[in-house]
Amino acid sequence: MRITVFTPTYNRAYIIEKLYRSLQRQTFRDFEWLIVDDGSSDNTEEVITKWKQDGNDFPIRYYKKENGGKCRAINYGVDLAKGELFFNVDSDDYLTDDALEKIDKWEKELPKDGRFCGVVGNLGTSPTETPNTPWPEPYRDASLLERYEECCDHPIDGERAWVFYTELQKKYKYPEFEGENFITPAVTWNRMAHDGYLVRIYDDIIWVYEYQPDGLTASGNKRFLNRPQGHGLWLREKADFLNYSSKQKAMMWYTFYCDHSNHLSIGEIADYIGAPKLAIGLAMVLHGAKMLVKRIKQA
Repeated sequence: MRITVFTPTYNRAYIIEKLYRSLQRQTFRDFEWLIVDDGSSDNTEEVITKWKQDGNDFPIRYYKKENGGKCRAINYGVDLAKGELFFNVDSDDYLTDDALEKIDKWEKELPKDGRFCGVVGNLGTSPTETPNTPWPEPYRDASLLERYEECCDHPIDGERAWVFYTELQKKYKYPEFEGENFITPAVTWNRMAHDGYLVRIYDDIIWVYEYQPDGLTASGNKRFLNRPQGHGLWLREKADFLNYSSKQKAMMWYTFYCDHSNHLSIGEIADYIGAPKLAIGLAMVLHGAKMLVKRIKQA
């Protein structure tokens, strides 16, 4: 199997048909659709079971597991994937008709020297419109750390369509923390980049999205505030990989304290963000002083 189109889903029976129909229209046919249902309580299983009987020329494989969050579903799914390439596509979006054809072509054009972990396409609000910053070259070979402005003058912005080699994706699974059901995928991307891997990024729109009110993106910073261990891991590794200065780390520690001080102890905050307890204690004093000054000004 050339490509595994992988879709983690949770209570999206009402909208997942857009993706299914776009897979039926693909100009490239050597792919499977692998779905991991993360404990849906709607009729997702019934919908997928019906589609499996439609006589498609691509296999549809459906698995249902206990709810544990998107990243656990991805960890579960990558072990089941039969494709050489692993393409994670959200259940509320759809692909352009030539998306998989382009992915196949792009990967075949990569240097076979072990430096690349995958290829990346663009996301659009329509097949012809994207909010992402374009560049003049046909493609850009980049480290995934170039998504950060601290790393380069022209960072890779916006949402993108990430396609990784399946066997490599298996080596970079998402860390899992008890009681937390989200961790940013940037953790694994940053680790790939830190280990020297590159991606080839194209401007071509192959994925069309529309943010849903019940989606992860719509939940914004709450995704991080309610998952402090994963949040802290991402920040401290990012700081290490980008060689933050002492001042930059101190600012990061202070911000993390402000984000989590209402539900974590100083010891937990220090442990999660990888800071000395003394530094978090100083952050507490500084934050308290700022709040006092603010109250005085408002009085």
